[in-house]
Amino acid sequence: MEREWLFSLIPLVIGVSFLCAGVYGLRRAEALRRTGVTAQGWIVRHDLRRDSEGGRYYHPVAAWTTGDGVACRQASRFGRDSVAGRFAVGAPVVVRYDSADPSRFEIEGWDVTTVYRVFAIVGSLLTGGTSLALLVRLLTL
Repeated sequence: MEREWLFSLIPLVIGVSFLCAGVYGLRRAEALRRTGVTAQGWIVRHDLRRDSEGGRYYHPVAAWTTGDGVACRQASRFGRDSVAGRFAVGAPVVVRYDSADPSRFEIEGWDVTTVYRVFAIVGSLLTGGTSLALLVRLLTL
């Protein structure tokens, strides 16, 4: 294999990384939907986080009480550049959480699996395309 073909390992590694991240996120979200417990909660505030380029992302902080009576207050992992009326401070929300670890939760309607699906699709395309290119190159040697 010539030296330039080693550079094809770069998209392969990126593809596998994206694919793993996407599949992990989708499996985690599915497990939470399958075994999670729902509770009525409310939005108590929004954490503002900035990225390195100055973009602003709002992460709603949900408060709810578990079935055991433990009060929980957690910020969503997903941030958006604006806050819709459904997720304003004081708005009621449905929270799905893991009873063994309430810090693993999602706010229904806010936390979506679109990001994980995109990662899985892009990772699949990069991995499959690079693998096919390497296979064709090896077979034509």
